[in-house]
Amino acid sequence: MGVGLLVGVWVARYLGPEQFGLLNYAMAIVALFGAVASLGLNGIVVRDLVMEPKTANETLGTTLLLQAIGGLLAFGLAVLAISFARPNDSLAKLLVAVLGFVMVFKCTDVVRYWFESQVKSKYVVWLENGIFLVLAVVKVGLILMEASLMAFVWAAFAESVLVAVGLLGVFARRGGALSAWRISYDRAKRLLKNSWPLILSGLAVMVYMRIDQIMLGQMLGDEAVGVYSAAVRISEVWYFIPTAIIASVFPAIVAAKKHSETLYRQRLQNLYNAMVALALAVALPMTFLSGWVIDLLFGNAYADAGPVLALHIWSALFVFLGLASGSGYLTENLQMLAFARTLLGAIINVLANFILIPLFGILGAAMGTLLAQMAAAYLFDLLHPKTRNHFWMKTKSFVSFYRFSF
Repeated sequence: MGVGLLVGVWVARYLGPEQFGLLNYAMAIVALFGAVASLGLNGIVVRDLVMEPKTANETLGTTLLLQAIGGLLAFGLAVLAISFARPNDSLAKLLVAVLGFVMVFKCTDVVRYWFESQVKSKYVVWLENGIFLVLAVVKVGLILMEASLMAFVWAAFAESVLVAVGLLGVFARRGGALSAWRISYDRAKRLLKNSWPLILSGLAVMVYMRIDQIMLGQMLGDEAVGVYSAAVRISEVWYFIPTAIIASVFPAIVAAKKHSETLYRQRLQNLYNAMVALALAVALPMTFLSGWVIDLLFGNAYADAGPVLALHIWSALFVFLGLASGSGYLTENLQMLAFARTLLGAIINVLANFILIPLFGILGAAMGTLLAQMAAAYLFDLLHPKTRNHFWMKTKSFVSFYRFSF
């Protein structure tokens, strides 16, 4: 992530706020439909692989086909969306078309799910890091050669293709025979029955994670998106921490639920405590160093991103907690409530952006994101009896951190 940040910063400085903004606008359009590509199956597949290992080949083969279909559907939706949003911008359409087709190759993420279920993610990490480092060198070369924006887009496309092929190769070497995978209509129905609320939930998540950049692009232009994206790049670089931790402990949480409710809640509370501590360890210093960090990394052209970073970084607190409680929701089969909370966050973010962007510009977009994350990842839990225990566990995490610190 450190290398990615440095190379990403170099690319941002090279492209400038306007072209960097257009690139991030296109990426936001594509990301909006990422949930359609995955069909919300990631957590469900990991859960089923842990709880029903004998049907693993059937689950893997069926998931591969379903996500390939989902990727094609997501690609079509992304192309349709950019055609509607910017009908006369041919470059934006081309960017979305190339980046959007990457979602088709995401079907091979089923290999990632299998390794997660076995707590052997190291093989996937080694593969992705190796390919990522090679492409980072390629991007540096493109900068030195003064390449066009499209060259960087094609580099991102090549990275995704290499990862997809590599994942299948790693499974064949370390997991089992790809030829043993089977497609089952009944398994497909079962998977989709469990995942459709998560598809809607994932769409809502991406709305309140990326709608700010899309709305900034439509309301203020690509340069505003570029400056805002510089702050978001620094703020979101830390999100790999909870993702990595939760991917590793999720099988243990599922196993605990099978054996003991007390052990399950203890492990979930420990996870919440860790998320709060990690998020505050990032947010507190970054609040005071944001201006210096932006100037050091991105330069004077992105100076307005400093205040945005100081505010946006606090979203990490609720993002970390939301990711952690997502594992609890899934373990307790609360997919519909997971959708409801993310829908709430999406609605709040869209309304807040409509009100706050005209008043405060790019800072208003950061305000909207923070409000949406707080509502979805924390306050929503208080509204329903089945999730209220999560609200109190998260609150306990805040109190525990305060007592430990003071």
